[in-house]
Amino acid sequence: MRLLHTSDWHVGRTFHGADTLDALLGVLGEIPGIVRAQRIDVVLVAGDVYDSAMPAGRHVDALTGALAAIREAGARIVLSSGNHDSAARLGANAGFAQAGGLHLSTRALEPESWRIELADEHGPVQVFALPYLEPVALRAALPDAGIASQADAVRWAMDAVRAASAQHPGRTVVLAHCFAAAVAAKPLDPAAVGELDDAPRDITAGGLDVVPIDAFDGIDYVALGHIHSRERLAPNVRYSGAPLHYSFRERSPERGGWLVELGADGLQEVTWVGLPVPRALTTLEGELDALLADPRHDGTEQDWLRVRLTDRLRPMDAMRRLRERWPHCAEVTWVGGEAAPAAALRERLARRSEAEIVDGFLAHVRSGVGASDAEAALVREALARVASSELAR
Repeated sequence: MRLLHTSDWHVGRTFHGADTLDALLGVLGEIPGIVRAQRIDVVLVAGDVYDSAMPAGRHVDALTGALAAIREAGARIVLSSGNHDSAARLGANAGFAQAGGLHLSTRALEPESWRIELADEHGPVQVFALPYLEPVALRAALPDAGIASQADAVRWAMDAVRAASAQHPGRTVVLAHCFAAAVAAKPLDPAAVGELDDAPRDITAGGLDVVPIDAFDGIDYVALGHIHSRERLAPNVRYSGAPLHYSFRERSPERGGWLVELGADGLQEVTWVGLPVPRALTTLEGELDALLADPRHDGTEQDWLRVRLTDRLRPMDAMRRLRERWPHCAEVTWVGGEAAPAAALRERLARRSEAEIVDGFLAHVRSGVGASDAEAALVREALARVASSELAR
């Protein structure tokens, strides 16, 4: 069986206020051709299908058209909800969709709904599409399960997967939308946040921890979503990344998905399949006049551009002047002169969790006295509840 692992389509997302729908549809429009050329049996979408819990009508229509084209090309589709999606809205009419070869997994409290049984010439393949697992919601629904973190939530889900696998033998594939790493469970490294999506409904809100990849032991292939650049955590545990660049903080220039081939005995081969990049990301630093005249930047005029200006005095009308050469200049920061302290502060804050920012504020207004253990626990709980309520909208 041949599967194409994708994730984080984020239909409806903007890039610094610029609409990306046409670019995204152009990229997703390449997938039917890949399905035909590579004889793909199943396309996987590991969460964050939409960018909003309440997608606009044109975004729903766009997704419907993209999925219909993939089905017409001959592939079935397995799609799970992410932290940006409204599980209820995305999963509406799931039973009807399944009859047409589109399998939607959105019910976090119903493990029996996660399993999709497929088959090839070697026998059955059990695909378990885990929807986004919100620890606060699970803890409220399952008070005796001991779920206190994202790692606990995923381990609970994987226990259910293994129990189902024992009843339904065959090769196994799992979709999950989480922050996983090849380490023991620990607090999220703030330096990694740049690879995550930038919207407020972030899986890391409240200091939730990393999911160690040993939670997925025994699975033939684990298709992960949530990180927007491709990552290989193990031969059988990978992130595909998003089909478009959605932030200047996304390191990987490549966009695409993993072509996963299952043989009779499990995972046989994984290869990268590239997708076109409609607009590359470029970051430039220097004085405004020098950048505008520098021939070394020829060929970058159609890129998404981020500029850090080092002029001693803040240049007047910098964005307008930059857009005369780079019409898609999206971000300008003045880091010279008096802007340096502010830039340094922004960088420090970007590396801190929301809970750490609150603690720092308390220390600032209370003469160095930060949050007590009880206050810190209340802050974490409040942040997690805010994230949960936004996801439920």
